[in-house]
Amino acid sequence: MFLFILFSSIIISLISLIGIFFLFFKTNLFEKIIYYLVAFAGGVLFGIVFFHILEEATELLSTYFFSLFLIIGFSIFFILERIIRWRHCHLLSKCEIHPVASLTLIGDSLHNFIDGLIIAAGYLTSLKTGLLITLGVIFHEIPQEMGDFAILIYGGYSKKKSLIYNFLTALTAVGGAIGGYFFLEKFQSFLPFLLAIAGGNFLYIASSDIIPELHREIELKKSIYSLIIFIFGIFLIAILTEIFHP
Repeated sequence: MFLFILFSSIIISLISLIGIFFLFFKTNLFEKIIYYLVAFAGGVLFGIVFFHILEEATELLSTYFFSLFLIIGFSIFFILERIIRWRHCHLLSKCEIHPVASLTLIGDSLHNFIDGLIIAAGYLTSLKTGLLITLGVIFHEIPQEMGDFAILIYGGYSKKKSLIYNFLTALTAVGGAIGGYFFLEKFQSFLPFLLAIAGGNFLYIASSDIIPELHREIELKKSIYSLIIFIFGIFLIAILTEIFHP
């Protein structure tokens, strides 16, 4: 069963390389679509919080405590952004890398680690459950990794650096899977709390960084398209969660 767990987590990590397709886009074309990719990312993040993380966490945690740790997670990343912004933009007098990029890397690392734990738990329950959970995570990760790649680009990283950093954060899924196989009983009680904190991170990024960025666009046509793409991101996660929940 260990090989199934390891192989599945490696596949999940490799999905983060989906951004490699954007390396072949011409700069002008990529600059045109990045705005819409950011809108898509915002919808995906909201969808993950309210249709995926909420469902997973409240199976083991009361709604009250989920809300509490969601707010704690939101507040933690608000404070982190203030510290990062203060250090880079005030002390160093530069802001080449937007704090949202750093927050995305932190939150995505945590979320991928939790995915690894969930995959391990699924396979330790049964082979069928493990395969279904892996399939569900794969279909959630594809839009999420596209969104994360777009956020890192928006945050100031180059396409190549965004691809590399996104892959490195995805590798935490392998660590979570291996840790889950050997120490699942110790991790299991913390899992819903970690999920809620990761949800707070996604909620903070979507509401404080992505939506304000979308509001800056004054062209009606682009605004309408971005709204449609944003809503599509939300409902895509809602549909995938419903289809692939074991």
